Amino acid sequence: MSISGIPSGEKVLELERVSRRHGSGLTAEQLLGRWRLQLLWGKGKAQPNPATAALLRSLQASLSLATPGCSPDGTAPENGDLIVVNSVQLGALQLRFSGSGTLRGRRPLLEFWFSQLELRLGSRTIWGQTISRQPEPRRRPFFALIARSGTADSNWLLARGRGGGLALWVLDPQLEKGSDA
Repeated sequence: MSISGIPSGEKVLELERVSRRHGSGLTAEQLLGRWRLQLLWGKGKAQPNPATAALLRSLQASLSLATPGCSPDGTAPENGDLIVVNSVQLGALQLRFSGSGTLRGRRPLLEFWFSQLELRLGSRTIWGQTISRQPEPRRRPFFALIARSGTADSNWLLARGRGGGLALWVLDPQLEKGSDA
């Protein structure tokens, strides 16, 4: 699937080099909304991995970021600046991890941790589990935020995860400003 304005693999790696040297300068306000996974690259690869990305797109993999005032359920993050929701969905069935996150450093890193796991059918939670054991701060998952585009024809976010993979997320225009978190 091709969306106009998405950078090539070589451009993605160049954006990462610039971000490592100078930081991306991204702020929490620029991250708010529901981001749909679009492309994935392996560590050091200029070509995306189309099969894995296609599978995750078919499962509607998303990352939602909100501030406490944006959250429809009013939950406040625990010791974080953001509410973070990571989910996949098959039809009306959704697996959803929710918790808190914070930005650190000049790149910055979006460090996050989950406190709740839910299985939902539509808008109804059919099973939920509190995640009480949290990783130590230096072991938490994170995304190194590389770049964001906010042009009219393309609204994407580029980030490298703790595991080394590079992901390009596209902002869901119907759910901007964290309405799902």
